[in-house]
Amino acid sequence: MTPLSLTVTPSQAADAYRAAEGAGNSTDASAGFSATLSRAIGGVIDANHAAEDQAMQAIAGGGNLTEVVTAVSKAQLALQTATTIRDRMVQAYQQIMQMPI
Repeated sequence: MTPLSLTVTPSQAADAYRAAEGAGNSTDASAGFSATLSRAIGGVIDANHAAEDQAMQAIAGGGNLTEVVTAVSKAQLALQTATTIRDRMVQAYQQIMQMPI
């Protein structure tokens, strides 16, 4: 099982921009953002499960050490990315809440 990559290719970015341009109202945009965020979180979870599976195989004596280190590194990078995005979202929310009405 291959973990979901968080790398965005130029064609994926172009497709996302096209989809955002086609979104007529904020409900569609927020649903798209929610779906994108859900997929990203799912990718982080999948990466962590893949790392756990590789580690278990190594403990049982059947895994390759290089694959274990690679899977753990991918899971760590995915978690750091998710944490950074969460922190930025909280910071943006706090800034919006401090704006005068």
